[in-house]
Amino acid sequence: MRIESITVRRLRMKMQSAFTTSFGTQTHRDLLLVEARSGEHIGYGECVAMSAPFYSEEATSTCAVAIEEYLIPALQNWSRQGGNPGGVVLIDHPEQISQALAPIKRNNMAKSALEGAVWDLWARQQGLSLAEAFGGTRRQIEVGLSIGIKQTDAELIETVGAAVDAGYKRIKIKIAPGRDLQMLRAVRTEFPETPIMADANSAYTLADTELFQAMDELDLMMIEQPLAHDDIVDHRQLQAAIRTPVCLDESIHSAEDARKAIELGSGKIINIKIGRVGGITESQRIEALCRENGLHAWCGGMLETGIGRAHNVAIASLSGFTLPGDTAPSARYWAQDIIEPEVVMEAGLITVPAAPGLGYGVVPDRLDAHTTHLVSYDLTS
Repeated sequence: MRIESITVRRLRMKMQSAFTTSFGTQTHRDLLLVEARSGEHIGYGECVAMSAPFYSEEATSTCAVAIEEYLIPALQNWSRQGGNPGGVVLIDHPEQISQALAPIKRNNMAKSALEGAVWDLWARQQGLSLAEAFGGTRRQIEVGLSIGIKQTDAELIETVGAAVDAGYKRIKIKIAPGRDLQMLRAVRTEFPETPIMADANSAYTLADTELFQAMDELDLMMIEQPLAHDDIVDHRQLQAAIRTPVCLDESIHSAEDARKAIELGSGKIINIKIGRVGGITESQRIEALCRENGLHAWCGGMLETGIGRAHNVAIASLSGFTLPGDTAPSARYWAQDIIEPEVVMEAGLITVPAAPGLGYGVVPDRLDAHTTHLVSYDLTS
């Protein structure tokens, strides 16, 4: 496959409602989209970095620099080393993108956006849906919902109730010091049978072990990333002290991280976010590790547009994704998504698209309306 040009767009999109975590509150998404072109085909990938480096060391602006100044040249250089003259990148399979970019350390979200665009491009050329290209087998995936921190228990209970009525298969509740145990108790009292998990986003330490031991009484599905964003050692100690499964998120950036965490016993569940781990190929490796070692895995979300959401739906069709992911429908986040049809849910399920590539059409006018900056690289010259 020839990659003839790469375009990087920066977009700003207003969210349907504010989303609050221990990192802060988001009302807009400042994001990057990458387009890889070959002939009449265009593949799309989304960079899920936040506007500031709160979730990880990456931010939207740093990812733009990484893609434009380092990743695209690295891809061209890799192609030339393979005996392909000129600037056009020739590949046999999208898995080669992770090999080409491996010399560049981290920058996982930037790498993932570029790799995702190439996967979509390749799938379109092969006449495969992304799910088929990834090796997915499910025709439908179960949908969970992530709920940001609310100011009052009453507001949270109302939000959870609406989500339960809508059919979501699992409810994730963001927590932070001061808005945790008592809040979760109030929700559990109102919804004694609902699958509920808590997401701490690294806001606690081992000094809070008694707090998490008290949460054992709530029969939570899991507690996600309770301790430091780069830790797998203290999580091992916490997991040994509580019955509730620990789910690792920010700590896992690669299959090697996952392997080490599994060997240590740092948790019983892994949240696989395509952007956080550097792309589809690395996500597949982590999914295989979880299957082989009997760990649950699920697909985490980063408030994606329909493009990133389509990639999430496709990866969640792999058999190792055993729990509902953060793949809520488009309307939950956007007044109007940039794809058509939008991602929709019925009875807590999303049907995995069968059309080539994303399976959804990207609407150029909507894309242009939200674009604040655009730069294209012609690789044929």
